[in-house]
Amino acid sequence: MYTYEEYEQKCDQIRNRNEFYINEFREDLINAGLKKRTISRHCNNIDLYINIYLLREEPLEMTSGADYYRIDDFLGYFFIRKCAWSTPSTIKGTAASIKKFYKSMLQRGYIEESNYKELIETIKENIDEWLEDCEAYNDPNAPNPYNYFDFL
Repeated sequence: MYTYEEYEQKCDQIRNRNEFYINEFREDLINAGLKKRTISRHCNNIDLYINIYLLREEPLEMTSGADYYRIDDFLGYFFIRKCAWSTPSTIKGTAASIKKFYKSMLQRGYIEESNYKELIETIKENIDEWLEDCEAYNDPNAPNPYNYFDFL
């Protein structure tokens, strides 16, 4: 358990490392010939994932983002409910950014191939459910299982 000051210090250390990873990712996207706007979108999506989501409860390194629980919780719960711009389309785009980012990290030797495969498999197996959940969550006429008043 961290004190608040220790937590903030650890998060700052991780953010500094994450900036390096994002810059390397940006370099890979430039080398792949992607447009500036596309590169910016991918980098913003990754920044949200590794600098907001992975640091929100405890300071987790970028490598932790490739495991089943993290990616499922992020795209299947956090992104849908905490990001006002979430739509099925933005979930697909964010999933694509995450796959590209972790492929870059794999190619640069920062994560293991088994972690990358787990990430890809998790996205593949769960994307349809996440898209349905997002659509239902954004539908003002659908009953909200998280709203007590819908059951009265």
